[in-house]
Amino acid sequence: MDESAHLGRSTPPLRSTSALLDRITRRLAARHRRSFSRETVERYVAECAHLLSGRARVRTHLPALVERFADQRLSALTRGAGLSPKPVPEVLFVCTENAGRSQLAAALMRHRAADAVTVTTAGSAPADDISPVVRRLLAEQDLDVGEEFPKPLTSEILQAADVVVTLGCGDACPVQPGRRYLDWDLPDLGGLDIESARAMRDALALRVEGLVRELLPEQAPST
Repeated sequence: MDESAHLGRSTPPLRSTSALLDRITRRLAARHRRSFSRETVERYVAECAHLLSGRARVRTHLPALVERFADQRLSALTRGAGLSPKPVPEVLFVCTENAGRSQLAAALMRHRAADAVTVTTAGSAPADDISPVVRRLLAEQDLDVGEEFPKPLTSEILQAADVVVTLGCGDACPVQPGRRYLDWDLPDLGGLDIESARAMRDALALRVEGLVRELLPEQAPST
């Protein structure tokens, strides 16, 4: 599936993004008005634009990605700080580029757990776009990455997580006290042929299944 369908029409290059960021700020300030001032929202929007603006794909789809990233960070901040209820467990998948293994794992968990688990992803050095191999592996099972895109790991996303699953980012992934950490040592998709990539996907699906059963024991089949 072509993810551009989720992102909407491309935005032509802008001489100034100030008006664009102001519109995003107004929308998010209204959405998060119970938790944050407009000034806080404005700061997050500006920071997200700065973090994402160096990549070509983000410049093409700047409004959708900046708004989505800022919304995710603000929502995570409310959960992590206890400003809003957290009714389900939250799992964060982290890899280096947030384009391969972490995106594949997240899509598999969203499919398996649906709304019973909040799933987020991040990367220590995000790529420009999600790997075509990931899209192919998911499409073979009638799945897709939804509205996901590679993004940096931030403190809010980390603080909100109950479980952090690292996939190859090593020491670049910071440790947050009070979080449960799992390191899933699986090969990088970039060096695999398609059959090996499928085997890795299936191994990842088994680990996702095991984690879902731990987090949601009521969903485990009765014996």
